[in-house]
Amino acid sequence: MTSRERLLFGTAGIPRSSKALSTQSGIERIHELELGCMEVEFVQGVRMSPQSARDVGNVAARKGIKLSAHAPYFINLNAQELDKMAASQERIIQTARITALFGGESVVFHPAFYLKDEPAKVYATVKKNLEQIVAKLRAEGNRVWIRPEVMGKGSQFGTLEEILQLSAEIDGVAPALDFAHWHARTGKANSYNEFAAILRKVESKLGRKALDNMHIHVSGISYGPKGENKHLDLAESDLKYEELLRALKDWKVGGNVICESPNLEKDAQLLQQTYKKL
Repeated sequence: MTSRERLLFGTAGIPRSSKALSTQSGIERIHELELGCMEVEFVQGVRMSPQSARDVGNVAARKGIKLSAHAPYFINLNAQELDKMAASQERIIQTARITALFGGESVVFHPAFYLKDEPAKVYATVKKNLEQIVAKLRAEGNRVWIRPEVMGKGSQFGTLEEILQLSAEIDGVAPALDFAHWHARTGKANSYNEFAAILRKVESKLGRKALDNMHIHVSGISYGPKGENKHLDLAESDLKYEELLRALKDWKVGGNVICESPNLEKDAQLLQQTYKKL
């Protein structure tokens, strides 16, 4: 991978301008837009057959588009009810199985809610569940990265420190860094120095290899005292994306940058064009 190709840009789901609302059509549109990756969104459920997944993988391979996936939103690895906990595990496992079939390398998911539990207790519960998930997948020969996401609200498990610690302690777990979420959650993390400090923390905790294989979410975002409210187009938000891109370039970060702005491909192209000009 050349330095220019180290960081690929794409969309969270099928581009708005895609000819059809299908994953294959979305991949073809990503290729036409000269973007490099796409995150397949299973947020409402894993509704793709094994054969369809193989077909999707063939299109992606032919077009040179790198795929990943987002697991369903209905996941809480700190659920109080055993059946909900088991269902949460199964949704991640199902997503990883389909992702492996279409050649994707990563599954992103929203890990848990604190509910009324202490963060340390929630961490232990989430860790135990992730260890079980990874063990089951590895027993099946599935090597997909399991990526808990940095979350945007104080009620959600998923601080930067929690996600990096899980990634350090469990082989097969890696971070999904959502810079918009972290900005919304902290009210900070919105300058070159702060972005660089995050990347320094990733390298310190997980090594250079983590920076070479990152999965990043970027969008505009609105927020308040409790954190994230909703995603916005970059032009409508205060996220200093140029400074973020400069930090990513200076640190020679590799991997996928997934745009979650409402206008999807427009901001994905803006990010890619801005990055290339730096």
